[in-house]
Amino acid sequence: MTIRNLESSLHPKSVAVIGASDREGSVGRVVMSNIVSGGFEGEIWPVNPKHREIAGRPCYAHIKDMPGVPDLAVVVTPPPTVPRIIHELGVKGTRVAVVITAGVNDQSGLKQAMLDAAKPFLFRIIGPNSVGLVAPWAKLNASFAHMTVKPGGVALLSQSGAIATSLIDWAADKRIGFSHIVSMGDMADVDVADLLDLLAGDANTRAIVMYLESIPRPRKFMSAARAAARLKPVVAIKPGRHAEAAKAAATHTGALSGADRVVEAALNRAGVLRVRGLADLFDATETIARFAPLERARVGIITNGGGAGVLAVDQLMDSKADLAELSAETIARLDKVLPPTWSRANPADIIGDASPERYRAAIEAVAADSQVDALLVMNCPTGLASPAEAAQAVAALAERGKIGGKPVLTSWLGEHTARAGRAILEEAGIATYETPSDAATAVSYLSDWSRAQRALMRVPSTRSEDIAGDRDKVLSIFRKVASEGRRLLTEPEAKAVIAAYGIPVPETVVAHSPQEVEAAAQRLLQETPKVVVKLLSRTVTHKSDVGGVVLGIETAEGARKAADTIQERVARRGLVDAIDGFSVQPMIESRHAQELILGVSQDAIFGPVVLFGAGGTAVEVIDDTAIALPPLDDVLASDLIERTRIGRLLAGYRDRKPADRHAISLAINALSQLVVDFPCIVSMDINPLLADDQGVLALDARVEIEPSQVERLGPNPALAIRPYPDSWQKSVSLKGIDYLIRPIKPVDIALYQDFFARIAPEDIRLRFLAPRKQFSDKTLLRLTQLDYDREMAFVALEPNGDAAGIVRIYADPDHETGEYAILVRSDLHGHGVGWVLLQHLIDYATADGLKRIEGIILAENTKMLEMCREMGFTVRLHPTEHGVVIATRKLN
Repeated sequence: MTIRNLESSLHPKSVAVIGASDREGSVGRVVMSNIVSGGFEGEIWPVNPKHREIAGRPCYAHIKDMPGVPDLAVVVTPPPTVPRIIHELGVKGTRVAVVITAGVNDQSGLKQAMLDAAKPFLFRIIGPNSVGLVAPWAKLNASFAHMTVKPGGVALLSQSGAIATSLIDWAADKRIGFSHIVSMGDMADVDVADLLDLLAGDANTRAIVMYLESIPRPRKFMSAARAAARLKPVVAIKPGRHAEAAKAAATHTGALSGADRVVEAALNRAGVLRVRGLADLFDATETIARFAPLERARVGIITNGGGAGVLAVDQLMDSKADLAELSAETIARLDKVLPPTWSRANPADIIGDASPERYRAAIEAVAADSQVDALLVMNCPTGLASPAEAAQAVAALAERGKIGGKPVLTSWLGEHTARAGRAILEEAGIATYETPSDAATAVSYLSDWSRAQRALMRVPSTRSEDIAGDRDKVLSIFRKVASEGRRLLTEPEAKAVIAAYGIPVPETVVAHSPQEVEAAAQRLLQETPKVVVKLLSRTVTHKSDVGGVVLGIETAEGARKAADTIQERVARRGLVDAIDGFSVQPMIESRHAQELILGVSQDAIFGPVVLFGAGGTAVEVIDDTAIALPPLDDVLASDLIERTRIGRLLAGYRDRKPADRHAISLAINALSQLVVDFPCIVSMDINPLLADDQGVLALDARVEIEPSQVERLGPNPALAIRPYPDSWQKSVSLKGIDYLIRPIKPVDIALYQDFFARIAPEDIRLRFLAPRKQFSDKTLLRLTQLDYDREMAFVALEPNGDAAGIVRIYADPDHETGEYAILVRSDLHGHGVGWVLLQHLIDYATADGLKRIEGIILAENTKMLEMCREMGFTVRLHPTEHGVVIATRKLN
């Protein structure tokens, strides 16, 4: 249900406390006291049959006795009573409650009983086992937190009540405020995705901070996180980084793709900034609370200690921030106000005896430099100057935490002598951090969101759906394996699967005896100097582990002897029944090729994941891999490559030419498309994949399937990110012209310039409800980069590839209503393009489960309204916008 009925939790006008009490030490007393003392200006109705009055307010014996319908209820009663209370609140008319009570869980059966009680009313439940909810802008503290919270621009979502109260305590000294704090508890109903959706549209929330212990409903989470992160910074801490990695007997990929790596990949894909520890979360919260994101963070450093400056620079480089290059003018200006021994570079070391005046002059000069976006000011205690006086100099220059309009971050080193300086800076609203490294990391938070947005907005040249795979051939192989009751494909079968999707493989000959091995080698050695003989087995996965691989064979007789040797080795291990034969293939020797690994495994939360990294027999020991969530495109594949150490080697060095990155990306995309097309794939390995300047070649492959799922074809429902819906394309003929209608792709940004150029200004005004002369690149990117889960757009293409018209729909987070819009080139009005596009959208929205679609249309747009009425839409005046109507069509 996502945000339905949750809106009143942001700004309730009335609150009921079910289980309110005046008993010392009770949760009901603390919650009631917090609401009253916090200054909540709405109605407060305590409910408890044991009291007639609490906190100076009448107390009602039963929910039905309250004089009105509370917007929000807070439940602090014993666990067995909670389902009944939720039902009574639903009957009363309330639609959202925070259940603080613990013990409402699966084991007791109370959780399902509570949800069953809520369902008839579409009643929303935050919790149970929650600390509560704080809405500072509404002066509401509906929690048992130990102190009040000042209003601000950061929202906190926490699965841990302890973390929430710790942040509240920390923020008080830092003078940092929050827009909302929600202790999510057990998330029986309302989960983190719901709250992300709610807060993404909240005007008081500039940034969102999350403490996540688990991520339920991954596709819903990814969709909500991506939507929120496009609008405002979202920061997350997810503990459990060193939990034992998942083990998989069949593939290397399973052993390498630990759960935390998948979480990292998912948050990265969503544009969420991940921090590692609680201290980092505090620092990130302070930074994003005080400053808006920067497109770029070139940092100017002022310090009275050179060592501190060096530490800060190291951390800046580690955090991928930029050290500003001071201009010649700035250097000259600093020469006039600093001793001759100053560093004459950035960091500006103004020497250990720096006076407040020297600090002031240096800061003003660096802040005035156009190449500087943010300032980092540090102080090391010395016996020559006062840290407190230096802090006062900085505070005097700052206005709302900025100097010269630029963010200023500080680090006063030490403890005893630095304490007074830090207090002065905090009093002035200036961000201050304990160490240079902390301060430098905090600087990176200013630009990380913008960097993530640029990564999200890059346009791929292709998408994985452009991989031309032979689905029928792969399906026939999977059916054969499943019919034999097997899960593991043999090496030749696995190679045939990946070859069907365009990944090059060497010729492989299957032999059932050493004599057949000899004959196969005889033929292959006519074209290659050496061959390889491998064990062929339906049960042994890692052939080299049992001595099942012999390399560098130069004669047919040697190949036969190699087969005999493999038989002996396998037999000594008691695995003679595992021998199904042998595979013979050319020995591929490329002195300059890199050994890579590509793989697919299944994560318990996020489903299929794709792995890339350094391959070979020691792949687990080297452990140089990166993970991404499919579906992938060439941009995402390139990112995956660049996140590994071997990715840098692929760029070439010494006598090695750069590897063919395009071929590697195609192989990654092919693997991604395989898992999109075939939900039965459990895991895959291509190891090694040789890569050099001539391309790639898969020397070995392993595939494991779930036989019961073979007939279930894609798109894979287990994917956390909805893939490109290539089934929703069709051809239509209108007035002798053939049009292709298909979903929008990111590459379609190239269509928009010509498309808009061929639309009359009046048609632009009618579509966008106001005149528009131009569209920014960012706007066009957002029009073409869709997640295909909430937003869909279809383009009608002429035979020459030009866009004739575009229709799009955006579903609300409840996935019940979608708002649509349509635009057709002005020279094609009357050709029927708009009709077929709108009908295609209606068909899609119906199949996607939407209950209705709505369009916001200017009342003067008579042609559009006429089309809508003829297509079964009802039209009504907009309730608040003059001259605007809403066209609605219910869907079956």
